[in-house]
Amino acid sequence: MDDLKFGRRDKRGDYHPGEAAGTAPLFVFPPQPRALLKWLPHYFFPYNAIFFLSALIWWNWIIPPVEVMRTLAWGWVLWLLAVNVVAVFLWYSAFELQLYIRRTQGNRFKYNGKFPADTPSDVFWFKSQNLDNFLRGLLSGVPIWTGLEVLVLWAFANGYVPWLSFAAHPVYLALLCLVVPVIHEFHFFCIHRLIHTPFLYKWVHSVHHNSINPSPWSSLSMHPVEHLLYFSTILYHLIIPSNPLIALYQLHYAGFGAVPGHVGFDKVELGEDRAVDTHAYIHYLHHKYFEVNYGDGLIPIDRWVGTFHDGSKAAEEQMNARYRKKKERLNAGKIPPVQ
Repeated sequence: MDDLKFGRRDKRGDYHPGEAAGTAPLFVFPPQPRALLKWLPHYFFPYNAIFFLSALIWWNWIIPPVEVMRTLAWGWVLWLLAVNVVAVFLWYSAFELQLYIRRTQGNRFKYNGKFPADTPSDVFWFKSQNLDNFLRGLLSGVPIWTGLEVLVLWAFANGYVPWLSFAAHPVYLALLCLVVPVIHEFHFFCIHRLIHTPFLYKWVHSVHHNSINPSPWSSLSMHPVEHLLYFSTILYHLIIPSNPLIALYQLHYAGFGAVPGHVGFDKVELGEDRAVDTHAYIHYLHHKYFEVNYGDGLIPIDRWVGTFHDGSKAAEEQMNARYRKKKERLNAGKIPPVQ
């Protein structure tokens, strides 16, 4: 496909989509019913439907019987860990292999025209972003993911939290399924903003931001503390009346759903004239500029607090003006040296 029909390239070879990034027409006033109806299919397909289907597969064929989960035992815990490792490896590698190893579509639609493998750096293990991201994801990310999964399933199995059945509460649980992405967005914005505070950024979140030019495995390249905060989104289902299937959906939305935001391409080609939108631009801009787009745009919190960047020149000017004001405040707070 000719990516220049959909956007442009700058002098550095970086790709810019033709349309500015936007937020979902969910939390706007006055309501925009026409825009909402046009956007609604994107809420379900392809990603949310895939993540719910994966949770359904886990619940029916992977998760042990309730009687087994009432007791914490290495057998079923290691079983879940092994399945999660394999699933993460296959899902993440499917994108990484095609786009970054085989490079089947070159740098068409790629925001940053360069590939991480072509620029070794000392900030990564073995000077390789790809290897560093891969190892951090599997050695820290998936075990913490699995640990929280085990904790929640064990709590449900022992009746420590309300377990609502779909037969008795079909409408409520259907609505809860619909708001799983909203719960994730709210949680992600809150913990993301938290780890951008100076101390936590230096010692925790900077690990993730080493990947300025992210690729799929960058999704889970985090400090263990960030992994714990990120995957703790499943813990909401220990507070609100829920069902373990929906809790799994919440976890899969976070774990598998991190890939689209870090894929690094605006579109993934499916053939010579077909491509699927990744909706990755908002989060790519966060990796590029650091202090914008703390959320992914489902809830327009960044718009509300003034940290949204849509990729336009106007947004860049607003961002730079905000940086200048911040610098002025910091300089004003400095105590002049004693003469």
